[in-house]
Amino acid sequence: MRWSQTLIPTLREAPADAEIASHRLLLRAGIARRLAGGVYTFLPLGLRSLRKLERIVREEMDAAGAIEVLMPALQPGELWRKGPRFDAARAVMFRASSAGRKADGDMFLGPTHEEVVTDLMAGTVNSYRQLPRTLYQIQTKFRDEIRPRFGLMRAREFVMKDAYSFDVSETSADASYRAMYEAYRRIFARAGLTTMIVEADTGVMGGSFSHEFAVPCEIGESEIAFTDDGSYAATIEKAVARPEPRTRPSAPTPAPEKFPTPGVTTIEDLDRSHGVAARDQIKTLVYLCESKLVMFLVRGDHQLSEAKVGTLGFAEFRPATPEEIFAALGAHPGSLGGVGKVRPAISRIYADSDLRDECDMVTGANEDGFHLRHVDIGRDIAVDEYRTLREIRDGEPSPDGKPLRVRRAIEVGHVFKLGTKYSEALGAEFLDENGKSHPMFMGCYGIGVTRSLQAIIEQHHDDDGIIWPAAVAPFHALVTLIDSSLAGQAKQLHDRLEAAGIDTLLDDRPERPGVKFKDADLIGIPVRITVGEKSWKAGGVEIKARTAKEKSLVPIDRALDAVKALLAMA
Repeated sequence: MRWSQTLIPTLREAPADAEIASHRLLLRAGIARRLAGGVYTFLPLGLRSLRKLERIVREEMDAAGAIEVLMPALQPGELWRKGPRFDAARAVMFRASSAGRKADGDMFLGPTHEEVVTDLMAGTVNSYRQLPRTLYQIQTKFRDEIRPRFGLMRAREFVMKDAYSFDVSETSADASYRAMYEAYRRIFARAGLTTMIVEADTGVMGGSFSHEFAVPCEIGESEIAFTDDGSYAATIEKAVARPEPRTRPSAPTPAPEKFPTPGVTTIEDLDRSHGVAARDQIKTLVYLCESKLVMFLVRGDHQLSEAKVGTLGFAEFRPATPEEIFAALGAHPGSLGGVGKVRPAISRIYADSDLRDECDMVTGANEDGFHLRHVDIGRDIAVDEYRTLREIRDGEPSPDGKPLRVRRAIEVGHVFKLGTKYSEALGAEFLDENGKSHPMFMGCYGIGVTRSLQAIIEQHHDDDGIIWPAAVAPFHALVTLIDSSLAGQAKQLHDRLEAAGIDTLLDDRPERPGVKFKDADLIGIPVRITVGEKSWKAGGVEIKARTAKEKSLVPIDRALDAVKALLAMA
């Protein structure tokens, strides 16, 4: 491929809205161009890398026994309404409208395909003899991101590999899950991505458990907590820390006692004015969850994690306003508590697990300017459910006692064990050997292909540009011609490399050597071969790995072997 005959529009500077390194390089190196917020056109270099990544995905999915299909991006609303998550998912779905014709009902652009594939299996499979099956596709998806940013990291249109397993039992479903889990490990390793596998919450997908493949990165939109030895790793929504040991006194806690706290509205105020340590306070927060007020209790020295609130199954939730809280409880934030008559104004009370069995605590009295002391949470507050609700902090002990590190990360893959949630809702059943009907056990498995491509750039770059791993590089080698008199010889070298199976780009542009070298580093091809008069007269060419500081003069007849050796290390 000649540079002059393709389209590689490199930029010296990135647009101002490119906030992170990989987004800047995506644009500067001519990988992609923004059409609208969260919508990108892939240019030739980007498309070549995307196809190579897709090929790795296909090879590993096929090797794991999955069967490729292609399902429609346009999906009927009627099908989604039959499924178990329409209310939770509709906020991020694009609705497709036709020109006044509504005979077929409303349609949506699919953010994922659980409903479609379950409907397919319900109409295709009816016997245990046809199971297990795992279907996969590489398909364009759509998600109505309110604030698309970071290029392909948070896009409205993106390419995803999604797979779905169908089994006759939980034991068989576990085997399918493990096959996909191991396939993902191989995919990311081959693509040059270093990932951390962490326990994850199932969220709106539902199901019994899941794992996320995360790329640790300071600009990641999610957080993970992990130990350095790898003994524990989880998303921040799932992460727990070992509770701080506290001995419960043998004597009963006195009855709650109200005391005046004028002007006290924060944990810090109560500590400063009355000497009540944050550790001995109950922090009370009220949220509006699907039109109902819900109370959340955490220890005063902890913070409520909205990510963990999001795992409780509410389709929509937000902090209640002071006006909404006062109308329901007769007090403002800062004077709230779960003791006394908070029902039916409060529909449900959740308490953080670290509050279980706590006694002699202080909380708001649901009266402005007053608090209660001597609160025994088990005795005095009608908690509906204890859950891990608080934010995990860096340095806290993991469940096995080792220090936790909390870091940001990019989610590139996710595997879920779904159980029968979708198959029951959509009628995907099979007959066993006795003719009895059962719902299929399902799993689903996603890889953000375009997101993974940008994650590779984020993980593999320096100040000069991209450093592509060889497996996904748009070209393996770049022949840089700096003396036009040697154009024929450069073309022969290009052709020789191509014939040996090495994807090669020939930079034949009439540009200065400095411009060509800067562009070579920017687009990040693993090996650069420079054809110039001085080295050619010496019987060789200059060869340099993208990661090397120095170049080497290599005899022409050994150039192919030298390139192969460098690629083996890239």
